[in-house]
Amino acid sequence: MAQIKVTLVKSTIGSTQTQKATVAALGLKKIRSFRVHEDTPSVRGQIKKVSHLVKVENV
Repeated sequence: MAQIKVTLVKSTIGSTQTQKATVAALGLKKIRSFRVHEDTPSVRGQIKKVSHLVKVENV
């Protein structure tokens, strides 16, 4: 299965609690931190929820 790289590019300050929890569930803590995830529908749903905070690249 394909993999995607998710990078936090904007701070979670001012975001809702659910958005902060989603960013934490993706494994992102600091700005410019990244994680590589499998490209699954559940991960895509999480990314869509915080799309204004993250950048997504194919690996």
